[in-house]
Amino acid sequence: MKNFNNKIKTIIILGAPGSGKGTQSALLSEKLGFYYFETSKVGEEKINRAKKGGYVSIDGKKYYFEEEKKLWQSGKLWSPPFVAAFVQEKIKELALSKQNIIFAGSPRTVYEGEKIIPLLKKLYGKESIVVILIEQSAEASIFRNSNRRICELVRHPILYSKETIKLKKCPLDGSKLLRRKGLDDPETIKVRLKEYRERTLPLVDFFKKQNLKIKKVNGEQSVADVFNDILKSLT
Repeated sequence: MKNFNNKIKTIIILGAPGSGKGTQSALLSEKLGFYYFETSKVGEEKINRAKKGGYVSIDGKKYYFEEEKKLWQSGKLWSPPFVAAFVQEKIKELALSKQNIIFAGSPRTVYEGEKIIPLLKKLYGKESIVVILIEQSAEASIFRNSNRRICELVRHPILYSKETIKLKKCPLDGSKLLRRKGLDDPETIKVRLKEYRERTLPLVDFFKKQNLKIKKVNGEQSVADVFNDILKSLT
């Protein structure tokens, strides 16, 4: 990519539900060759593979997979220690293999930021980290979430648009397109937006205190325009 800042090793995509974090992260991963760390996918896999009654113990407290699943299905965030633990584990693994990372959905709380950012600074360096904040109104978030679909095979997110409205199969892998029952219902989305405002947006001030570079992008554009604006912010 022309004029890409080669010092950047870690990109954190921050934005409200339905702002296109997953879509933009997938595009950036393909363009830049970074590893796309989809926190929700990793967490879902752990939860769905867990045996009944299974839990992880963190600092002497048990976090049961079934309880974390209920939080997720209701639109609330997973317990921060639960998320931070498996994210830190994966970061160390990726750093060992010298892979650059794009995060979509992590960190989502200040607690997670306090656990994850120092580790990233240690393994990749402060100057290598950039935060992209995709800005979008609550109305746009509700509309996009309630109309979007994901593919059955790899979970590629397909945003609603006049170009995608008639699609029945994922244009990337050919699998069936599905709606996330419950999670993308309007009432659940409102809960998710409240969680974002109260628990995720405070990360912006945290990142500033950590002296991290924050780039703001208008998320209420076409996917292509948002992508181009992100690329410009990385030069």
